[in-house]
Amino acid sequence: MQRLIVEAWPYLLSLIHVLLASVVTVHAVLGRREVPAIIGWVGLAWLAPVMGSILYVVFGINRIRRSALQLGTPSVVVTGEMRVEPEVSLPAALLTQSSALDQLARVGGRVTGLPLRAGNRIEPLIDGDGAYPPMLEAIERAERSVMLASYIFDHDRVGVQFRDALAAAHRRGVMVRVLIDAVGARYGRPPMPRRLRELGVPVATFLPTAGRSLLRYANLRNHRKVLLVDGRVGFTGGMNIREGHQLSLAPADPVRCLHFRIEGPLVADMMRVFQQDWTFTTKEVLPPVEVLCPAIGRAGSVVARVVPDGPDADIENMPQLVLGAIAAARRRIAIVTPYFLPDARIASTLAVAALRGLQVDIILPQRNNVWLMDWATVPQLLPLLESGCRVWHTPPPFDHTKLFVIDGAWSLIGSTNWDARSLRLNFELNLECYDADLAAGLEALVSTRIDHARPVRLVDLQRRPAVVRVRDGLARLFSPYL
Repeated sequence: MQRLIVEAWPYLLSLIHVLLASVVTVHAVLGRREVPAIIGWVGLAWLAPVMGSILYVVFGINRIRRSALQLGTPSVVVTGEMRVEPEVSLPAALLTQSSALDQLARVGGRVTGLPLRAGNRIEPLIDGDGAYPPMLEAIERAERSVMLASYIFDHDRVGVQFRDALAAAHRRGVMVRVLIDAVGARYGRPPMPRRLRELGVPVATFLPTAGRSLLRYANLRNHRKVLLVDGRVGFTGGMNIREGHQLSLAPADPVRCLHFRIEGPLVADMMRVFQQDWTFTTKEVLPPVEVLCPAIGRAGSVVARVVPDGPDADIENMPQLVLGAIAAARRRIAIVTPYFLPDARIASTLAVAALRGLQVDIILPQRNNVWLMDWATVPQLLPLLESGCRVWHTPPPFDHTKLFVIDGAWSLIGSTNWDARSLRLNFELNLECYDADLAAGLEALVSTRIDHARPVRLVDLQRRPAVVRVRDGLARLFSPYL
């Protein structure tokens, strides 16, 4: 018997490999949309016996099964047709400045099913020095509710200030809810969720990755950064809660970033997104938005829309909106992002925009905080530079800013990076904004970045040694997972 087992196990292992690879093939072909991803996963499953199939189970399957209907997302398909609320009209002066904005507004409405909201005030907050003081002040003045979601919430000099402010609000009877991504919660020690629980603050971690959950959700993260206070003021953007963003503290690893203070009807839509995430994570149903956000009136002139994005019902929101915005641009496109690994559709559309004669500026950090990203990005830049796009490298500190501005009239702000993780795997929150004054201010910020940046020259990339080009090409193979 023992001899039979010894002789039979290679055949048994081969049979297991064939069965697993066959299942992966069927699942990938039926369940994935991108042909390169299908080819990659199927090839890995067949060429890496057993291990390739295991990797697909861990990283290749989208296990988020929450539906928009269950959680009440306004973009839910109820009768087979998308329900889109009536749009507000864009200012005539704005349409004169960029004639395609009404078409872009239609794209955003049809993609998200969410309406444009008029009467908002959006104020840029530069770095933690500009963002954290008003955020803390809002929490300290809260009377009814504080809702906070963050990918990273470190237990450091900045995190402790937020921890104490949240705990104080909870003690005085304010409804406090804190949602931290399970992976992001591990960036600091001790973990902030534990410290908040010790202080009695209601806190939850999004998609825990312990035990069997590691295999189910390791690749799906909540990357949203949202603070909502009393249903009247909101904060969102790209900034986590950690001292690296507050440059005045002289942190060991300084990080530049941009956040925004929001007032007006947008706050209610941001609240709906937070409610959905909280209910999905904890099963607790929060009071209706009408209760949490009473009597929100006009606060400014910005017309804007909340754009949620994630690997569930909203999976195509950001890619389609980005493509629509590039196509709608008539004069200039400006992109600031820390991670630039767009898929072939977006990269080709950017290249075509430059070929149409648009000024396309892409501002990236000179040195990334993910070293493999520096290598993987270079092959993406070659065809863009050949098409006439301008690429800039900003000097340290590392720039974590996320901005997308077209024609000095439309801007996209929020948490999304230009890479596969943000566009396909993460839960993100962005605002598309129609306002010339806001866009002009953000373009001025872009210009300041460019003034201090170094241009990336096509000839320099073409002269790289062969071994470096091979290294960068191999790193690019990991772009779907960076």
